[in-house]
Amino acid sequence: MTTQDEPTTQGGTMPLLEHLTELRNRLGVCVLVFVILFIGCLVRPFGAESQNIADIVYLFLQKPLADILREQGGRMIFTALHEAFFTQIKVAFFTSLFISFPVILLQVWRFVAPGLYKNEKAAFMPFLVATPVLFFMGGAMVYYLVIPLAWDFFLSFQISGGDQALSIEVEPRISEYLSLVMRLIFAFGLSFELPVVILLMAKAGLVTADGLADKRKYAVLSSFVMAAILTPPDVISQVMLAVPIIVLYELSIIATRIMVKQDRYDDDD
Repeated sequence: MTTQDEPTTQGGTMPLLEHLTELRNRLGVCVLVFVILFIGCLVRPFGAESQNIADIVYLFLQKPLADILREQGGRMIFTALHEAFFTQIKVAFFTSLFISFPVILLQVWRFVAPGLYKNEKAAFMPFLVATPVLFFMGGAMVYYLVIPLAWDFFLSFQISGGDQALSIEVEPRISEYLSLVMRLIFAFGLSFELPVVILLMAKAGLVTADGLADKRKYAVLSSFVMAAILTPPDVISQVMLAVPIIVLYELSIIATRIMVKQDRYDDDD
């Protein structure tokens, strides 16, 4: 019977060669799942005229802009013959990576779990569950809140033509638009992983709640710098990324204090 003070790997320490073999197998599963999903996103099951998964995801990502431009009779364009094709490849890659993310986390867990103690498994499991949830929350926030506001801001610079001026109208390229949307989704998704990173560092003894509180001003500055790098050059999207990061940083400090108190309570028991 495995006790709390013994790793769950049978036979004690696993040889290095077995570790490498196990790592190769886990990476192979991740790559295989990703390739299958990638091909599945491009296949048109009901003929050339039917939609594939990449088309559906493209329409979903395009919807915030389409809802605005449809009223104005706007359109999207591509300026190179291969642009639409490679855009669909990019969407399929993005979709496959997004869907396979839980599988990748599961393979990481199955690789490290045998070497953990039971109490370490119990401590690590909430972080494993929280990672995809927080990433999804970040992506949902940028899609449903940030993008509509940012698009309204950018489109407000259009000018209607008159007797003395030519009209200025937006005709976004599909590759540039989707690159921007996917970059925003990944930027917000990864930024929302901040509590997981901080709590894992606190669990490992690399940071403390008091140390995080003392570095608060640097964290605020870093949040706005990161937002300026990852988002378009407008104040709305930058603030809407920086503010959640700051809030998550403060919540991480509170969570770190609670976690430390709980660990001390468990040690006393």
